Amino acid sequence: MSQSAPSKLPAGFEVLGQITPEFGAILTPDALAFVAKLQRAFGGRRAECLQRRQERQTALDRGEALDFLPETKQIREGEWSCAPIPADIKDRRVEITGPTDRKMVINALNSGAKIFMADFEDANAPKWNNMIEGQINLRDAIRRSIGFTSPEGKEYKLKDQVAVIMPRPRGWHLLEKHVLVDGAPISGGLFDFGLYFFHNAQELLARGSGPYFYLPKLESHLEARIWNDAFKLAQDELGLPQGTIRATVLIETIPAAFEMDEILYELRDHSAGLNCGRWDYIFSCIKRFRNKSDFLLADRAHITMTTHFMRSYSLLCIQTCHRRNIFAMGGMAAQIPIKNDPQANEEAFAKVRADKEREAADGHDGTWVAHPGMVQLALDAFDRLMPAPNQIDKRRDDVNVTAKDLLDFGPSEPITEQGLRTNVSVGAQYLEAWLRGSGAVPIFNLMEDAATAEISRAQVWQWIRHPRGVLTDGRKVTSELFRSVLDEELEKIKGSLGAERYGKGKFDVARSLFDQITTNDEFVEFLTLPGYEKLE
Repeated sequence: MSQSAPSKLPAGFEVLGQITPEFGAILTPDALAFVAKLQRAFGGRRAECLQRRQERQTALDRGEALDFLPETKQIREGEWSCAPIPADIKDRRVEITGPTDRKMVINALNSGAKIFMADFEDANAPKWNNMIEGQINLRDAIRRSIGFTSPEGKEYKLKDQVAVIMPRPRGWHLLEKHVLVDGAPISGGLFDFGLYFFHNAQELLARGSGPYFYLPKLESHLEARIWNDAFKLAQDELGLPQGTIRATVLIETIPAAFEMDEILYELRDHSAGLNCGRWDYIFSCIKRFRNKSDFLLADRAHITMTTHFMRSYSLLCIQTCHRRNIFAMGGMAAQIPIKNDPQANEEAFAKVRADKEREAADGHDGTWVAHPGMVQLALDAFDRLMPAPNQIDKRRDDVNVTAKDLLDFGPSEPITEQGLRTNVSVGAQYLEAWLRGSGAVPIFNLMEDAATAEISRAQVWQWIRHPRGVLTDGRKVTSELFRSVLDEELEKIKGSLGAERYGKGKFDVARSLFDQITTNDEFVEFLTLPGYEKLE
């Protein structure tokens, strides 16, 4: 335990991370007792849900198919609605996402977006300092006491009108290794949620807002039920009315696409809808069907939201949510403004414009961007096509998405050398930055997070093992070819950065980790799991 840890830690509670006086204001005895209560109540159920994921994978590997659940047919066919939407989040037409470092928080809140999805998950590397400093920054932002001065002397402060904050805690698969409850690491998600809720729920309500969240990586309604039960316990502990918390669930796994109604039903008193987490969704499809002989995806550049299986899931999300009177949020535009290249910049803006116009025309109630420079473009698209605060009344009864549609994967070609090189280069660059503590990384004019690295390594893993994992020039993708390309791409990065800066980075560790998770026959469920072992 750190020497400066709170003197009255709850029984059975250990903090292994450093606790500065600033951290101590977050890690108070009462706050830690609160998160310990959450862990003791739900830690066992969290472990069970991870076990169920493995059992489902085994069943899929045996040849069983995913389908809508017969035992919950009455929920899908029943007439019920989610609770009414709080006033300050009725208009969510553009949401900006990003990590919780101080400058990013201020810029995101000032960006003109309606919502800031403050990320403790995929856009964040879960170093101890990142996690606790993020809590401090959100606490200060809510109280409007946040400020930041850059090393160059530039001052950042909040405007009068700012976005509504929606943090995203870590998924059920991640632990917080610096905090032990009864000798075992605490759930990262319960830790992130618990600290934020304990310190800020009352303050948010006093300011006319509320404790709103994004929930990542759910694979079933039973996993949503754990969150709902955690919300109920948390509200009771603080004496807040049931239904105070609202949460938007990311549909970013293929099993969850078959349980959208059921997930909303579990969270119906606390729901703020669903969001199409497109990049992780593609990763999940590769992960869950990696051992199927008829499953193979082409270069990821060819897997867009107009691809049949992706469009099907997007339309089903809209139809499902609107039937239950709740939001169906669109997905991420990862493009960032490109300085010094007007033509490339205009091409990037045109892609984002087309993507957002498609989402608004289809019936999504809002969308995500990763950079303040893209907010106005997305606003313009939704303002033109969605004059009302949302379009929940757009029911899309014309949509008829079947299990076959959701599982109609493709295209399976082309697989190109450029596609392989892009996967390898992006994966290596992202991993290196993540290991240094950065979770949102600009690479090739896109703001990448862990989801992109996951697709990159999962595609290469499968191409190596699938008989049709063959480049357009006839070469089979093998471990040897992957390693050769990895070394070549790292040399390019070294040439671009210079030997000194490259040497100060974590490229050797990134190379080793990337090689391990791509060439090992056993597929690693999330790259952040072995990666976390290498973080402070």
